[in-house]
Amino acid sequence: MTAILVLEDGRVFEGVPYGAVGETFGEMVFNTGMTGYQETLTDPSYHRQIVAMTAPHIGNTGVNDEDPESGRVWVAGYVVREPARVHSNWRANRSLDDYLREQGVVGIAMRGTRALTRHLRERGAMRAGIFSGDALPPVPDLVEKVRRSPEMTGADLAAEVATTEAYVVPAIGEKRFTVAAVDLGIKGMTPHRMAERGCEVHVLPATVTAEEILALDPDGVFFSNGPGDPGAADHAVAVLRGVLDAGKPFFGICFGNQILGRALGLGTYKLRYGHRGVNQPVQDRRTGKVEISAHNHGFAVDAPLDGPFDTPYGRAEVSHVNLNDDCVEGLRLLDRPVFSVQYHPEAAAGPHDAAYLFDEFCEVMGA
Repeated sequence: MTAILVLEDGRVFEGVPYGAVGETFGEMVFNTGMTGYQETLTDPSYHRQIVAMTAPHIGNTGVNDEDPESGRVWVAGYVVREPARVHSNWRANRSLDDYLREQGVVGIAMRGTRALTRHLRERGAMRAGIFSGDALPPVPDLVEKVRRSPEMTGADLAAEVATTEAYVVPAIGEKRFTVAAVDLGIKGMTPHRMAERGCEVHVLPATVTAEEILALDPDGVFFSNGPGDPGAADHAVAVLRGVLDAGKPFFGICFGNQILGRALGLGTYKLRYGHRGVNQPVQDRRTGKVEISAHNHGFAVDAPLDGPFDTPYGRAEVSHVNLNDDCVEGLRLLDRPVFSVQYHPEAAAGPHDAAYLFDEFCEVMGA
């Protein structure tokens, strides 16, 4: 059998099937992490995206039952250069190839991942399709199928990946705080990091209302990461404004940062090819410290970098910036306990440089 990756601009890459055989469509993106492929696959933020891994060898440590960030694989498709022939790790219980087949994830192993990444950096993220099998239709027909697939711009996807029923992650040890966490595509490690700090975390559906959140009388409110275009997430923005009107402490990450930006009256825009990996340098503008951080986002907040600016909720500032491209990586209200970051401080997978943000959230809830 053969497999091909087809981009909407007509570029074609040939390879062999990896994982399930069939066809799949999504936004073509790349991830620069050299580790953490299992967390990447199960991150709901990758919903409707085909992910290419830039690291040359993928699958070396197999798959285990402890590291998934959700109950299923969310990527629409998977692209690797050279799959591991044999996996080896004491925690592994199956190969990545078997795991992808079990989950029905169509993938391709091909020699051109470097060329693909350079193409996306030059042309920007775009729609793509992976097609595999014994006899494939002509390439022009496949290009047309890719161009008919949905775009990421304008897509409101949080409710498609979020829990449908509220659940509680109990505090580890003595309970100190109650946190209402709105699931926009939350990763399992995030409430765990808060639970480690004595937080009882009530994980709520993306369809929750501000009234339902406030009925819990939480000490703080959290908005998670998630997929889609923040410009289309009007419900989440309205909910957060209700939370801010009530004066509750707030912490948001990734998609939650973009929702805070919109709630403050700022705009959002689509990045050319996004940030996805575990090696992005971000500077905390308050201290000058540089954190190496984990990212997965294709949209960003449009906010002024040159000092405080006014919002309906008081003065705000850009608290963190990306040193690669000056992208806004954090927001903070100066007169209220409200802050957010664009990256993933839960470190699953990734460095632990930003773990202090969970401590800061606890500090403002205890103030």
